[in-house]
Amino acid sequence: MPMNALDPLDLYDLRASLSEEQALVQDTVARFVDTEVLPIIGECFEQGRFPSELVPKVAALGLLGSSLEGYGCAGLDAVSYGLICQELERGDSGLRSFVSVQSSLVMYPIHAYGSEEQKQRWLPVMAAGEAIGCFGLTEPHGGSDPSNMKTVARRDGDDWVINGAKMWITNGSIADVAVVWAMTDEGVRGFLVEKGTKGFSAPEIKHKFSLRASVTSSLFFDDVRVPADQQLPGAAGLKGPLGCLTQARYGITWGGIGAAQACLAEALEYSASRTLFGRPLNHNQAVQLRLADMARRITAAQMLSLQLGRLKDQGRMHPTQVSVAKWNNIRMALDIARDCRDLLGGAGISVEFGAIRHMLNLESVITYEGTESVHQLVVGKELTGVSAF
Repeated sequence: MPMNALDPLDLYDLRASLSEEQALVQDTVARFVDTEVLPIIGECFEQGRFPSELVPKVAALGLLGSSLEGYGCAGLDAVSYGLICQELERGDSGLRSFVSVQSSLVMYPIHAYGSEEQKQRWLPVMAAGEAIGCFGLTEPHGGSDPSNMKTVARRDGDDWVINGAKMWITNGSIADVAVVWAMTDEGVRGFLVEKGTKGFSAPEIKHKFSLRASVTSSLFFDDVRVPADQQLPGAAGLKGPLGCLTQARYGITWGGIGAAQACLAEALEYSASRTLFGRPLNHNQAVQLRLADMARRITAAQMLSLQLGRLKDQGRMHPTQVSVAKWNNIRMALDIARDCRDLLGGAGISVEFGAIRHMLNLESVITYEGTESVHQLVVGKELTGVSAF
């Protein structure tokens, strides 16, 4: 590539280091986002509507459970999955969240911890988009402390009886099955609770100002009885759900890059076309300094996630490394979205532009699956050997 033709969204030409398959995956998802997502997502956000009509198209592209092997899944590598998340979040965090939950928080634990019967029952239909799942870990009082779990499951003959509540659950109200984590006499265990089970309800949480194009719900369990074969046999203790979160957080690190790229691309175009005080906005030093800083921070985030993906593909990824990237990349994306919103001036608060939508979405992304402070403390513990939680 000529020195005068750098891609503003890929200053270090990381694209050139991708394999042919990885580049094809990125291009395919990018086209889908450009043609199917971006034309409708602003209206969906404004209306508070999840674009469920996109689910069959997402499934047809093989994006659900894409990194899993067998059972109708694509079996892609970790970098390809990251690129999927990046391009989807370039469209909207809500759509990436849907795919992340389906893939990393529902299909992954069934694949990793489930019985063969559970895998055969759920994975093919979930890969095809014919069944939707949700992940029930966070509780109303618990937030960042899953060890303080109040949802309980007790044995009753050959069944388990679950009581408790979960909060802020993506896909909850539209899910056909919930992966639910509950405290038992044996420690934390996972259960598959199907929609329509007596005593189980999943009301949608309304009046959100973030992730408005995503379904967020509460889950309530009132003497919910599930047979023993709906327990995940391979998951015991908090290691099970935390392992799922590591998978999802990995994809989130890439998603933040996509949101930031969308905002920077918009700011570049706007600052070139907007004329103030007799010259284009991008002719001002202050504006160029801000744009340059955004490109620098995106480049650093890209390199973090790409190396993280390569470590994951080698089986060498450490959860603390995921924390570094989630902390860095989502803070980067939120700061850039806010700055781009400011550069757009009054236009920046309109749904016709993406910066305000990405900014509001990222306020959730920086909170869920480990707040910024939690990830800082994870890194601090790794550095010092001392837990300060």
